[in-house]
Amino acid sequence: MLICKVVKPLVSTNRIPDFQHKHLQVVLDGSTQKVAVDAVGAIPGDWVICVGSSAAREAAGSKSYPSDLTIVGIIDHWDPDAAKAEAARLSGGGS
Repeated sequence: MLICKVVKPLVSTNRIPDFQHKHLQVVLDGSTQKVAVDAVGAIPGDWVICVGSSAAREAAGSKSYPSDLTIVGIIDHWDPDAAKAEAARLSGGGS
């Protein structure tokens, strides 16, 4: 699983029939932008939990669904700076 931030919706009117009416979102994974199928109704600015590979296809609705990244949850409270500081502290790199 990945923690990503939703940047903006991605509108694609020309797509394969298997995508049906699923919403797509541009998400930020660190410094990399990726496209994720939105299974939960996230909005820009939300911190979300994403799954990949076969879990992404299953979460999007079917094992045959053409997705390799799906948003499966919206995080209620997430402070990425505090998380980095805690990780540094636990690894011995903080004070």
